[in-house]
Amino acid sequence: MSSHVVAVGPAWTIPGYLEVASGHLTINGADAVSLVREYGSPLFVFSEPRIRSNVERLKLAAQAVERPIRFFYASKANSNMAVLNTVLQTGIDVEVNSGGELFKALRVGFRPNMIIFNGTSKSNEEIDEAVRAGIYAINVDSIYEIGLIEESVRRVAAERSEPVNPARVALRLVPEIGTRSHLGLQTALLTSKFGISSSEVLDAFRRGLQNPDLIHVCGIHIHVGSQTPDVEPFAEAFRRMWEHLLTIHRETGHTLEHINLGGGFPVNYLRDRSQADQLPEHERDMLGANLEPSVVLREALRVARDSARAAAAEHLLDAVTILLEPGRSVIADAGLVLTTVRNIKRRPETGDVWLLTDAGYNLMLSMNNYKWYYHLISATSAGEPHEDSYKVAGPLCDSGDVYFDIERGGRLPDYRFLPNNVQPGEVLALLNSGAYSLAQMFHYNGRPLPAAVMINEKAVAKLIRRRDTYDDLLTNDVW
Repeated sequence: MSSHVVAVGPAWTIPGYLEVASGHLTINGADAVSLVREYGSPLFVFSEPRIRSNVERLKLAAQAVERPIRFFYASKANSNMAVLNTVLQTGIDVEVNSGGELFKALRVGFRPNMIIFNGTSKSNEEIDEAVRAGIYAINVDSIYEIGLIEESVRRVAAERSEPVNPARVALRLVPEIGTRSHLGLQTALLTSKFGISSSEVLDAFRRGLQNPDLIHVCGIHIHVGSQTPDVEPFAEAFRRMWEHLLTIHRETGHTLEHINLGGGFPVNYLRDRSQADQLPEHERDMLGANLEPSVVLREALRVARDSARAAAAEHLLDAVTILLEPGRSVIADAGLVLTTVRNIKRRPETGDVWLLTDAGYNLMLSMNNYKWYYHLISATSAGEPHEDSYKVAGPLCDSGDVYFDIERGGRLPDYRFLPNNVQPGEVLALLNSGAYSLAQMFHYNGRPLPAAVMINEKAVAKLIRRRDTYDDLLTNDVW
């Protein structure tokens, strides 16, 4: 009797997406080393099928709760036009955070009724652009901003010499809910800069209802923060929003159309846990979260329905559309950074081997800001055991440009595990780096920014961002 042994790849692999072939890392069948040879290094690589798969996962979660739910992709996570176009083709909507992101969303083809505008410090020009476009909702961050939007509607009506439709607004609340994510990613605390506090909610709604010819209050909004590993903050946020909606209806008779629960669905950055024990426990729990969107939606609706039943107001809850603003969960694991080892050095005093790459924190700002963990592998020798320890650093003239926690806070591993005898010229890959990397990169040290490619289901690479030239460094300089 013969036995059939199924080969199991490294823990970071994702069948059909991230795999090993002929010893190299492949992305939807495209060879990573060949991509660097063709497009240069460093290089951003995105997977069109993975983006589509991530959106489909969200849609299946919505089907599981049998409720009207609209997803608005948080374009701040990655607003590359090809990424936006892929999201548009999946049939979901978009959330923007600036006039620039609004411009890009409209240019790529999102209709105005598919767009939400967030932000704490919108300029008059940005508000005017949103009002002119007639977008689905402007999420208002303060009572003061209500007046700014009213003034904008008057300005736009004056420039057109005719009345315009009232601007649709939702009030962003800060519910005082903590999570187990980084403090810098928590947005529902009174110590954060976002939203209207609970003590001002009713005043905000009364103010918003004063001039219905200028603004229409259509919803309320909460965002507990990014990479939230537990279901409880989502459920508590939804319960509090529902109770605010109920109070507003009783006090004013006004019925809201939607409750916006924001984003925050986590991504598992620790699919490969070979270095997980080198991270603090709370970091492991956050970075390795496996919270399913369907679990979040079911629990949030259960809590709200219990409250609605107790208040004999289930009819109001049933009439509300739920909005969500996923960003990280759509794009993070659909992108990676390929970087080449350019230099190697040894410290006889410490026994350390240093690998110096061409990808610094100017491409992955979160690794510096939040000591964010991106799993590092060899794309050149992807199938080899990753068991040797290396100090890894980027090319910037900055001591903080390292792949470990230079402050010795233990928030990143001191060493990275890679194959034996890594040499200059080898290609490495930082996985799960599709969110808040390309969108935040900058020209530190006069370094031209890298190209980006998108891989389709046929393993064909398409250039979606050209590599900068030195001339691009001069584009906006005047002398």
